[in-house]
Amino acid sequence: MKKTTLSLIFLFTTLVQVVAQPKAYEWKTADAAGYPYRYVTNDPMKARFYTLKNGLTVILSVNKKEPRIFSFIATRAGSNTDPRTNTGLAHYLEHMLFKGTDKFGTLDWAKEKPLLDQIDALYEKYNKTTDTTERKKLYREIDRVSGEAAKFAIANEYDKMMASMGSQNTNAFTSYEVTAYMEDLPANALDRYLAVQAERFRQPVLRIFHTELEAVYEEKNRSLDNDPWKVQEALYAALFPTHNYGQQTTIGTIEHLKNPSLVEIRNYYNKYYVPNNMAVLLVGDLNPDEVIKKVDAALGYLQSKPVEQYTPAPEAPLTAVQVREVYGPTPENVRIGFRLPTAVNNLKTGAVITICDELMSNSAAGLIDLNLNKQQKILGGSSTVDFNKDYSVWTLSGRPKQGQALEEVKNLLIGEVQKLKKGDFDDNVIASIVSNYKLNAIRQLENNYSRINPLLESFIASKGEDWHNEVKKLDALSTVTKGDVVAFANEHFKDNYVVVYKHKGPDKNIVKVDKPEITPVEVNREAQSPFLSKVNSLPMDDIKPVWLDYRKDFQKSKAGAAEVLYVKNTENELFRLGYRFPMGTYHNKLLPIATQYLQFLSTDKYSAEQISKEFFNLACTYTINSSGEYTTVRLSGLQENFEKGARLLEHLLKNCKANDEALEQLKGRLMKARADAKLNKGAIMQGLMSYAQYGPKNPYNNQLSDSELKNLTSTQLITLLHDLFSYQHQVIYYGPQPLAAFTEKIKAVHPLAQFKPIPALNDFKQVEQTATQVLFADYDMVQAEISWVRNTDQFSPALAPTVELFNNYFGGGMASIVFQTLRESKALAYSTYAFYGVPQKKDQKYTLTGYIGSQADKLNEAIAGMNELLNQLPESEKMLETAKVSIRKNYQTDRILQDAIIYNYLNAQDLGLTTDERKLIYEQLDKLTFKDLQKFSSTNLANKPYTYCIVASEKRIKSDDLKKYGEVKKLSLEEIFGY
Repeated sequence: MKKTTLSLIFLFTTLVQVVAQPKAYEWKTADAAGYPYRYVTNDPMKARFYTLKNGLTVILSVNKKEPRIFSFIATRAGSNTDPRTNTGLAHYLEHMLFKGTDKFGTLDWAKEKPLLDQIDALYEKYNKTTDTTERKKLYREIDRVSGEAAKFAIANEYDKMMASMGSQNTNAFTSYEVTAYMEDLPANALDRYLAVQAERFRQPVLRIFHTELEAVYEEKNRSLDNDPWKVQEALYAALFPTHNYGQQTTIGTIEHLKNPSLVEIRNYYNKYYVPNNMAVLLVGDLNPDEVIKKVDAALGYLQSKPVEQYTPAPEAPLTAVQVREVYGPTPENVRIGFRLPTAVNNLKTGAVITICDELMSNSAAGLIDLNLNKQQKILGGSSTVDFNKDYSVWTLSGRPKQGQALEEVKNLLIGEVQKLKKGDFDDNVIASIVSNYKLNAIRQLENNYSRINPLLESFIASKGEDWHNEVKKLDALSTVTKGDVVAFANEHFKDNYVVVYKHKGPDKNIVKVDKPEITPVEVNREAQSPFLSKVNSLPMDDIKPVWLDYRKDFQKSKAGAAEVLYVKNTENELFRLGYRFPMGTYHNKLLPIATQYLQFLSTDKYSAEQISKEFFNLACTYTINSSGEYTTVRLSGLQENFEKGARLLEHLLKNCKANDEALEQLKGRLMKARADAKLNKGAIMQGLMSYAQYGPKNPYNNQLSDSELKNLTSTQLITLLHDLFSYQHQVIYYGPQPLAAFTEKIKAVHPLAQFKPIPALNDFKQVEQTATQVLFADYDMVQAEISWVRNTDQFSPALAPTVELFNNYFGGGMASIVFQTLRESKALAYSTYAFYGVPQKKDQKYTLTGYIGSQADKLNEAIAGMNELLNQLPESEKMLETAKVSIRKNYQTDRILQDAIIYNYLNAQDLGLTTDERKLIYEQLDKLTFKDLQKFSSTNLANKPYTYCIVASEKRIKSDDLKKYGEVKKLSLEEIFGY
């Protein structure tokens, strides 16, 4: 179980009883509707594990909170099972399983197939050819025949089918041991979903291959620009000198990507995509007795066959520290990895590893948290565990302060490991860790996605056989003693680790995947296979949408001078409390610094370390977040600890004491963090886009200057913290306590007298783009990233239906015009999108934002491609109807629950709305036509001035190319960041 920091909450009475009298977690067998299944007694998810006659695993868990079902179809095959001669194969097979079969994705299979056979043969010949000239000639022929074949293909028909049934999060992923395909679908779409999946895995066709392969090339190039990814690869390569964890990357080597074999891909599919190696996982609003019949009817035809599992030889023990060095443009850091035993079917080992990890770092009271982060000895540190099938990996990470050597960070981290080995930690922390984990298990039950993930991990590890251990793990944690931890640490945490030093500097080992010459292929937007029509004709029971009623769905009250907004928790004993101030960084730039300073402060009653421990022992979590116009203080936990947690938070903010030494250390860390931000390409792009939207003085560079930060005093920050609760704010509560009782309680623990007025607002106004301009930032990277920014008209509630439909149709997913054209047809990017952004306030303007990340040598093609779409909205009645149906079906099953109701209301207030705008969109959607979208696009987007924000390397981009698009302004990092 990975570490979670947002739901650390105290163990309530019934769970205490569980610790005292452990329940029995045993496999049992039952039979319902003619299908035998297994289950684990006292499993809170009540998961059923079926095995169909063909060996297919089916795992079902019921959750009735909303009328949706989350699904994974998983295959126990990933990069571990790639042939050594074709690494990356599992991953690009994953991409190809969205392309269809001989029944969908094709206009005319009889005419398409001979061309695809030619492409197969050409790739085999291409792979065996070494002469550069001959290879280029063969690739041109591949490109030509692919263009002919694409005339008979229907791009993205899978995505269209899923969108038409209201599915969300259509995607897939590949890792070491699994490839999984996910959907989040309406509960009434299950018949359609299963019909599509049954056909999808029957006989996939590898069509439109060379453009999709180019998308994989782009993904590889993105990985070359991703320093954390490179660090992880280096760590695993050293930890696993023989195991495929370290010897085969998921995306594959450049050499293998350049020489793909469709024959090998097909062989791989036939070898591993068999029912006895696969699972269907469904979690949500379902009837298991009905669903298992449907899954069997849909997928029972699949034929099982023996599967050769990856069975590596055991790794030899590491007997010395292994050092690796990685270079790149991002900030320096250290990562340390220990290879540990597998926790699969080893309950005690998994529990002890988890406790070790949490004792080291739990974001509150771990050794790294208290001794390194709280004392500001490093810029930041943490730990985490990867529980893989064959081995576990424990990772420690640390970032250096300004001028601090990476080796010193490493030594500090290892020093905390030595304390673990000596037992130099508070015994009580183990009990608090256990309590937090148990309550986090309750949180996990609230969400389909969080429910399904552990089930997927269990299938990957053991085909579900160790699920009883996963359920038992919560109790197993309770049995771990200090002696267990010390013994395990001394056995496994020796000089047997790998340390990766990430240095700032050029990576001389980067070899990018060169851009092949690709002719754009047909996408046949208006085409539709008979199979799609058949699927769309399958009945879907009506689900009535549920709109928020701001007069009924939450309650209002008063507590002193504060407004109280209340939603009752009828499900469990958890609470969430919020204090929301209409005052943020636009009012006072010191707010985010003051809240960081707070974590290092003592009071007259507690030291800073004791405060962290007190919150952790209560299993209460508090956060303080300041955005532009709002600051929100949040506290969450168990209702029985509400008063203690609230009083502790009150005490901390009102009684924190100045600590000049801590402030000086914080200033140093902030200076280093600010310098590090300038090395982050994502942060640079954010700054460019804010500059484009607001001009030279914008929300992003609304920062203290270096001199202002240097001259900052404790008095300024302490005054702000002490006074925070005296400013106007609302009280937001979601919990089990009745409103009247809560109101009396909050007045007692959080006195609400007359409020101070809110300071003046530094109001940032969006600029008007009157001429096309290029904002450029130089960054040492393989790719080029381009964003389009244009502010348009002021917000209007009446535009909501048009904006929603435009975004879904034009640039909002894999079934959209932008994705289909720029990725599927032209192979210009791995990631691309465009959306018409709705402002947060009624007096603000909409902003069109487009994005494409491509190889640097594709910059001109990428810009031309997006501009063509912005200037002339392509027409497709079929895609428009798909967009409408998708929106309609999503709204029918969309449910806003818990305190999200209150925050939805508050956001609506900012826009001047008095009702749930989703109702207006739903009711007006069918009245909209393509002419409405065309008029909208022509009025706001077509042939209008844009600001292009480009982050790329000057060594890979020609300045004359940039000048073609408008006046070029190269921004300095100081202009972007404000310091």
